[in-house]
Amino acid sequence: MATASNATWSPLFKEAVSTDFRDFHECLDQDKRLALHDIAGSKVHARMLARAGVLTPLEHDAIQNGLDTIAEEMRSGAFQWKKELEDVHMNVESRLTTLIGEAGKKLHTARSRNDQVATDIRLYARTELDALGDELKALILAFIDLAERHADAIMPGFTHLQVAQPVTFGHHMMAYAEMFLRDLERVGQARERLNVSPLGAAALAGTSYPIDPDFSARELGFSRAFRNSLDAVSDRDYVVDICAAGAIIMGHLSRFAEEVILWCTPMFDFIEVGDQFCTGSSIMPQKRNPDLAELIRGKAARAIGNLATSAALMKSQPLAFNKDQQESKPPLTDTLENVRGAVAVTAQMLPTIKVRTERMRAAAEQGYSTATDLADYLVRAGLPFRDAHHAVAAIVAAARDRGYATLSEMPLAALQAFAPVISDNVKDVLTTEGSVACRSHRGGTAPCQVRRAADELRTLLE
Repeated sequence: MATASNATWSPLFKEAVSTDFRDFHECLDQDKRLALHDIAGSKVHARMLARAGVLTPLEHDAIQNGLDTIAEEMRSGAFQWKKELEDVHMNVESRLTTLIGEAGKKLHTARSRNDQVATDIRLYARTELDALGDELKALILAFIDLAERHADAIMPGFTHLQVAQPVTFGHHMMAYAEMFLRDLERVGQARERLNVSPLGAAALAGTSYPIDPDFSARELGFSRAFRNSLDAVSDRDYVVDICAAGAIIMGHLSRFAEEVILWCTPMFDFIEVGDQFCTGSSIMPQKRNPDLAELIRGKAARAIGNLATSAALMKSQPLAFNKDQQESKPPLTDTLENVRGAVAVTAQMLPTIKVRTERMRAAAEQGYSTATDLADYLVRAGLPFRDAHHAVAAIVAAARDRGYATLSEMPLAALQAFAPVISDNVKDVLTTEGSVACRSHRGGTAPCQVRRAADELRTLLE
């Protein structure tokens, strides 16, 4: 069995660690994302130690300069990662000691990798959530723009994927804007909950040094410092929280993607997505596939899997830190990176969508979509709603039997045979235009209400 040096830890270990175990154990691919956050946390920790008198001014200055050098090496790609040092923390400490000598060994005073990594992950996640929040705002605005451009376009509204009532395309797009607005709130709430500094909790019990966790928290932009050291190092609720928000966001994106896929088929032919977001076929020359939508639909499953992984990971861990928690990084980073990518690219795709308004209008006239409007007409004429519902159901059955594609095609006398209260003004309520126009209340599908909703959301996002 191959072995590797175990000297990183202490003379306690007499046998070298297995090379296979080392490879299985190391997490540098994940930790590289945390590297600059680790530097930021270390710089603040050094300042706190200097304030507490644990470091001399000369030692503090040397550490700060050394960490700045390491950060520059990381940004430029010159930093030499060493797999045998296992993680970002030991790589930084080793390089710092090489650069500045003995003072570098003092940086870890009053700190454990447990509170160090907990701090790094929170800093990383906070930065990513801030970026995701901005990207969600851009996505919402893209839906608003699309809704405003097509506030008057009539399309079929569906329940059970069957034509139900006419709606406007703008109203349909604003429904997605509302979904992503809730997602923006979730992201903000997840950020607020994670914004607690664990730095100073050390391994699990705190430290005997005269530290100032509140100073560290303020310097790193956290809303407060930890209240319980055990919880500080073992908490990964925020990972589950972020994965949950990510899974919901991807679920919303997937719902839209599914509609894009359907609407691009010849059977629907409601929209066309820009060439930039489609691919062809290696064998069928005519194919124009909305692959972006399909890929988002697939990645939604991955995000849901990440949520299941992160939740299951923590369910049986006793307090406090356990090595299992290393496995919380992959679902977190994968979720954040894929959700951010999916949100950003969808926002880019939306302006390229061409809406086939005539095709949608024709589809909205199918399936007797104004039947509910006729029932409402009968109620206004004095019938109880249940009787009106029954009468219109009989009218629809007759229209089908007699080959009328829409209720407006039926002669007045044929309609009156089922409901004598119907008069010649009934035609006004049987058009799709009339149907959407009469739903002119807050939250309704009327074009004026679509524009009102768009204005409100724009103001809310400012």
